[in-house]
Amino acid sequence: MAPKKYFSEIPVFFLLLATHFACTPKPPQEEIGTPTLPRFTLIPTDTFPFNNFVDCNMAEAWIGDTLRIFPGKYGEDPVWGYATDLKFASGPNADVVFSTPAAEYIAPNLPKNAPIGQPGLHGAIWFETVYQDERDATGKTLYAIYHNENYPETLPYDPKTGEGYVDKNWPLGLTDRITPAAVPRIGVMKSSDGGWNWDNKGLLLEDQQSRMILNPHNSSKTFAGGVGDPSAVAVGDYVYLFYGEYGYPGTYDSATYDPAIEQSGQCISVARVKISDLDQPQGKAKRWDGKGFNAPWNEFGAPISTLQIPKEKGGGPASSGAGGFHWGPSVSWNSYLECWVMLMGHVEGPRWIGDKLYISFNPHRELGEGNNSQAWSTPQVLVQKPGHVIWYPSLQPLNTPEDIAAKNTSLKLGKRARLFFKYSDLGRYFSEYIVEFEK
Repeated sequence: MAPKKYFSEIPVFFLLLATHFACTPKPPQEEIGTPTLPRFTLIPTDTFPFNNFVDCNMAEAWIGDTLRIFPGKYGEDPVWGYATDLKFASGPNADVVFSTPAAEYIAPNLPKNAPIGQPGLHGAIWFETVYQDERDATGKTLYAIYHNENYPETLPYDPKTGEGYVDKNWPLGLTDRITPAAVPRIGVMKSSDGGWNWDNKGLLLEDQQSRMILNPHNSSKTFAGGVGDPSAVAVGDYVYLFYGEYGYPGTYDSATYDPAIEQSGQCISVARVKISDLDQPQGKAKRWDGKGFNAPWNEFGAPISTLQIPKEKGGGPASSGAGGFHWGPSVSWNSYLECWVMLMGHVEGPRWIGDKLYISFNPHRELGEGNNSQAWSTPQVLVQKPGHVIWYPSLQPLNTPEDIAAKNTSLKLGKRARLFFKYSDLGRYFSEYIVEFEK
């Protein structure tokens, strides 16, 4: 991911956007049967910086009366260097936690990387979501859904298991020097003491070598394929994983490669895993295949079609240098609107270039019924910052008595929330707006 840079002054720029999109029926004078969703307004505020390194979604949970957040990166990375930034901060409300100086963050006990060729943790990880086990009344049992990146160097191909990658015709990665592209996977770790100590439980989702998009077709300087950047929410007996889908929807063959086929299988997808399987998750998650959660954890399913960008509107495959897809979902339940809200990024060129963030809504609380997990509205622009590259949007609670009493986090919010996102070109993560919703 992008290296850290120093903060510089941001030009004053904002959009006040109101949509006529609500999770309740339209008034009688409007056309019957036309879906409507919430309106939202961006309210400019003083810049509120997050005082530590962020390169992912924001994983957080309330442990009793303490809000705890886990940003950062950890583990081996031959391109960017070994990382020890995955640490946590705690406080009585979101404002206090987000204002914690970097020097006061605490490093949890995380499992070490396993030697090449042996089972265990390989590559680097980022905690993207923390699921708090409701079966534990103390609130200390946490499951961290992590984004995991590897290269042929850290995870060479194993013909016995099908895991790993072959260093042949491998595409270039994100840096300005000659380095390989990474491949993301999604896994889960568990803590029984509120986040001080973690055990790796294994993978939830991965794409294997046959789905990697190689040279000469991969010119994006992003990923060679894979699944990553997840946001996870719990409903009933399941955790639902919304994630970026970057691989080929089938077997990649340079002789028969079709960019239209690649694009058809990419964008933001969804899978699910039973909460009871999180302690032994390998092989248990199922991807949406177009009809239900039927596709295996390591095979391709079908992305959420309403979130895909058509070719005529600038859409394109993830391996294209021209970009044209949404990525990096951040999903929350809005108790005021009584619907799901998803924020996402937008790639418009190589190296994840994009100056817009988008918003989408889903009115169905029960994501497991029918095709409810697919019922997302066409994304609308939430904010645009011309001349910048913006990533990782998230809605965060305020330090109001209501948000504190409700123990809101980035997974559960109300009528008003603080919008954070990363200026990748500046290397800083901060907020300039509050988002206010109306039914």
